[in-house]
Amino acid sequence: MADEEVGRRQGEGDGGSPRQFYIAGASRFPPVPQSASADLVWESGGERIAYRATAGHIDVRSDGGSLMGRMFHLSYVAAGAGDALARPVTFCYNGGPGSASVPINVGGIGPRRVATAGISHLAQPAVMEDNPATLLRASDLVFLDALGTGYSELAEGFDPTQAWGVEGDADSFARAIEAWLTENGRWGSPVYLFGESYGTVRNAVLMRLLAERFIPVTGAVMMSSVFDWVTKMPGSDLSYLGLLPTYAATARYFGRAGRGSDEEAWFDDAMAFAERAYAPALLAGDRLPAAERASMARRLSELIGLSPELIERCRLRVDLDTFRRSLLADEGRVLGRFDTRFTSYAPLALQGTEVPFAGSDASSDAVEPAWNAAFRRHLAEIGYRGAPRYPLSSFATIGVGWDRSHIVPGAGGMRADAPNVAYDLAEALRRNPTARVAVLGGRYDAATPFWNAVHDVSRLFLPDALRERVTFRLYSCGHMAYVDEPTLELLGRDLAAFYGRAEAAGRPAATARG
Repeated sequence: MADEEVGRRQGEGDGGSPRQFYIAGASRFPPVPQSASADLVWESGGERIAYRATAGHIDVRSDGGSLMGRMFHLSYVAAGAGDALARPVTFCYNGGPGSASVPINVGGIGPRRVATAGISHLAQPAVMEDNPATLLRASDLVFLDALGTGYSELAEGFDPTQAWGVEGDADSFARAIEAWLTENGRWGSPVYLFGESYGTVRNAVLMRLLAERFIPVTGAVMMSSVFDWVTKMPGSDLSYLGLLPTYAATARYFGRAGRGSDEEAWFDDAMAFAERAYAPALLAGDRLPAAERASMARRLSELIGLSPELIERCRLRVDLDTFRRSLLADEGRVLGRFDTRFTSYAPLALQGTEVPFAGSDASSDAVEPAWNAAFRRHLAEIGYRGAPRYPLSSFATIGVGWDRSHIVPGAGGMRADAPNVAYDLAEALRRNPTARVAVLGGRYDAATPFWNAVHDVSRLFLPDALRERVTFRLYSCGHMAYVDEPTLELLGRDLAAFYGRAEAAGRPAATARG
């Protein structure tokens, strides 16, 4: 593991025998505890679900049986639900790459969640409550931490590069899912995948991989999706196109553009403008006549609230950091990235270098410390005592060196360094035409803009029968949709409908946006 501190950690193997594990960026930790379970009850709005919460590790093994690592999981299985095999099980995770699954659990769809406060920074102690929109109402839930994140570990001697990349990551999750289904006797249960952010990259590859391994997937939820990594490359016109509607929504939210307009209509108009007017201007580059460039800058100014002069200086290409710094500069505030409605005080000039600024985010700072504390209390409630430190994000260790190269399905073994995993999604649907996919996004998400996800799927040219298996839903929220409690309520209803439709054989679902 070049250029990384490697810590050794004692783990309990089968029968209590000691086993050594490597964990990046850490020194010696206490022994890995045995799994723990607790019988709990969820109650909300007159509904009641008794469930068992279990925290522990899943052995991830190669085809030859050698240990690759142990994946931490926190599962919630409803009690007394009749035939267990008839009840779906959903495997859930965040992305990063390098993020543990805490946000999507105690922040989002788990049975317990931290109550949020709009776009305000949460004070301590955070209030944890039964989640009125939990997905446990429709499915048992298994939250997984990728190897090397949270409490998940790589086995001693296992090459981390085999797990820390598009291909290896999906492979380790496929093996963990197989192991969980086997250990819990759930072969035959409808299997769902729920991924957020990079978790949607994982979802797309995993859907195809599971299909190739004859493990059927009933449905997949893609929250805050990124499919084509080209949109993340510096200077990509697709990145500027995707960000424009988010910029427009944000400018309207802060009263810098679109005053008096309808939020939904304003965003939709910006989507249309991006495709019909902005895209041709970007494609022209320096061939665009000066008068047309000035005219486009004025039109963009009316949409995104920045001055025409600034937009022209950027050659019509306003990068995200510039927008975050500039929109509310006169108020001494900067915008969040995951959710542009969140703001923080602008840094000092000497603190405003690109890397620290790009890595700071008011929308994360507002909620993630509260999630971490609540999650640790939740583990104690279950009776699980892990290591003193549970890193919510290991991006600095894992994500920076992540191998994004990927073999494009059906392209003769060609490996792309900036993968488009939408092709994996298309291949998975062709192999399993009964599966359904829900693509969920937020108007204020500048990390994974909704326009890009719509565009990526549209370029698959799926036949109608498969295209009807993919539905879209757009919310008035940011990247982590569940932070916004009105959105959480809508999300709960939409997921219940999605699971209901996916369970009803052959019934097509119309594309929805709202």
